[in-house]
Amino acid sequence: MPGDTPDAPGRAWQAVLEHVEARLLSGDLAPGDRLPGERALSAELGVGRSSVREALRVLEAMGLIRTAAGSGPSAGAIIIATPGGAMGALMRLQVAAHGFPVDDIVRTRLVLEASVADDLARAHPKPDLSAADLLLDAMDDGALTPAEFLALDAQFHLALAEASGNQVITATMAGLRSGIEGYVLAGHDRIADWHETSARLRGEHRGVVAAIREGDAPLARTRIHDHISGYYAEISPDR
Repeated sequence: MPGDTPDAPGRAWQAVLEHVEARLLSGDLAPGDRLPGERALSAELGVGRSSVREALRVLEAMGLIRTAAGSGPSAGAIIIATPGGAMGALMRLQVAAHGFPVDDIVRTRLVLEASVADDLARAHPKPDLSAADLLLDAMDDGALTPAEFLALDAQFHLALAEASGNQVITATMAGLRSGIEGYVLAGHDRIADWHETSARLRGEHRGVVAAIREGDAPLARTRIHDHISGYYAEISPDR
């Protein structure tokens, strides 16, 4: 069987990587979807399960999937993003190398994302927010773990930056992503009622998108600012 035999010479894991990326780019897979299990991918592509695992590690390092161990409904790999540019990858390495302070990341988010919301609300013609809509729908899934929800949340904010068309802001947001995910997930344990908080976050996301679609730039700026600063205040150890 494919899963039990050694891979042929060469990097067989690249075949798995290219297969998953092709499905992402074609729209066959989208944020919120789960990948087939290791055994199924191994059989489908004719590579060893070790190659599948290696490809999944690379995809997770790229920020495209999040994996969870176990055998329950939340186990396996969930899609959290679609392939982006190399500049974002370089920024991610920069953030990882320097370990920027959380306060600095939050302040940077407030500046960048308020500008993005303002630009999107003022844009003519109206921006394409279909990627953000898809992520909002994915976050409505009650079976998501907090880690999966927060990974999709981070991708939602990146999707707004991408919709703005500003490549520098998009790359910067992509680079900050690991830092953003890190602090929002680390603070999860300080939330008394995750169900209530996640419901509020979903409502705030939709409120931002609604203000953008209505062309109300001041309201869009206020909503995104309050959304980011409100969650940070909730999880801050100093509150």
